[in-house]
Amino acid sequence: MFEAVEELVAEHADLEKKLADPSVHADQANARKLNKRYAELTPIVATYRSWRQTGDDVETARELAADDPDFAAEVKDLEKQREELTEKLRLLLVPRDPSDDKDVILEIKAGAGGDESALFAGDLLRMYLRYAERVGWKTEIIDATESELGGYKDVQVAVKARGQTEPGQGVWARLKYEGGVHRVQRVPATESQGRIHTSAAGVLVTPEAEEVDVEINPNDLRIDVYRSSGPGGQSVNTTDSAVRITHLPTGVVASCQNEKSQLQNKEQALRILRSRLLAAAQEEAEREAADARRSQVRTVDRSEKIRTYNFPENRISDHRVGFKAYNLDQVLDGDLAAVIQACVDADSAARLAAA
Repeated sequence: MFEAVEELVAEHADLEKKLADPSVHADQANARKLNKRYAELTPIVATYRSWRQTGDDVETARELAADDPDFAAEVKDLEKQREELTEKLRLLLVPRDPSDDKDVILEIKAGAGGDESALFAGDLLRMYLRYAERVGWKTEIIDATESELGGYKDVQVAVKARGQTEPGQGVWARLKYEGGVHRVQRVPATESQGRIHTSAAGVLVTPEAEEVDVEINPNDLRIDVYRSSGPGGQSVNTTDSAVRITHLPTGVVASCQNEKSQLQNKEQALRILRSRLLAAAQEEAEREAADARRSQVRTVDRSEKIRTYNFPENRISDHRVGFKAYNLDQVLDGDLAAVIQACVDADSAARLAAA
C-alpha cells in the first residue's frame, strides 16, 4: 500500500548520515535545511516502521489463533491498531504547506462600523496576543494606529515561535486560517439605545519572510518619509520619522511610524514588505499550479468572510467549516485551540481527498 514510503525511508537514512558529518554544519544554512527535512520525515518513517511491524504481528497472531482460539482477541486488537496506523500514515503523507514552520506577521484593520470596528480590532489583537502566550510564542507589535476610543484603526504584530516546533505546530501552520473578514454582533459602547450592531474587522496573516526568501532590488523601491500621526512620545509628530515603502514592480506598499528613528521605521517597513511580497508570490504560484486543489479546499479559503462573534449569545461561528461554540468569552481570552483545530482538520481532509 505504501511502497513509495521506502524512498522516504532511504532519504531519511541518508540525511541521518549527512547530519552526523561535522563538515556539513560548517554551512549553517544548508545544515538548517537538512535538519528541517529530517524533522519532516522522522514521524513518517517512525509510523511506517510501526505499521509494517504491526502487519507482521497480525500475521503471526492469526497463525497462532488457528491453533489456539485464545489468540483471536489479540488478532482483533492488532488489526484495529493496524487500521489506526494506516490512517495516521495516510495523513502524514498528505502534501504540506512549505511555510508551515515559518513565523508570521499578523495585521488587523478596522472595517465597517467606525469606532466600534476599531474597538473590535483591539479585541482581536488581545485575543491573538493571549493565544500566543498560551502556546508559548513571542509577540512584537511592529506598528499601530490607535483610535480615539482605545481600539485600533490598524495594527501589525509579529508572532514568533520559541525554538524549533513540531511539524504542523508552527506559527503559520496554526494562524494561517485566521486571515479574512471577522464580524462582530453586539451592543456597541457608543450605542445609547441598547441596539445590537454588526461591524467587522479584517485580518491578514502572512509568513514572515527572511532576506533569503525574497530578493528585493533597492532600485525597485520608492521610499517616502512623512511626519508621524497619532499618540506617541518623543519625536512623534515633530520629525519626519515615519516611512512608507512602495515596491514599484508590484505596487505593494508597507509603512511604519511607531519607532523613534527613520532608520528603525524603514527596517520594520521592509520587514512587512518582504512578508507581503512572499505571500503574493506564494499565492500566485498556488493559483497557477493547484487550481484543482484550491477548489477542493474552499472551506478554508482565507479571502472570504470567515467568522462571526455574537456577544448576546456568547457564540462564535466559523462559516468555512461549520464550527460553532458558545464560549465566546473564553475564545476572546485566547482559548482559540478548538476553533483553529476545526480549520486544520478541514484543510487536512481536503488535502487528503485531493491527493
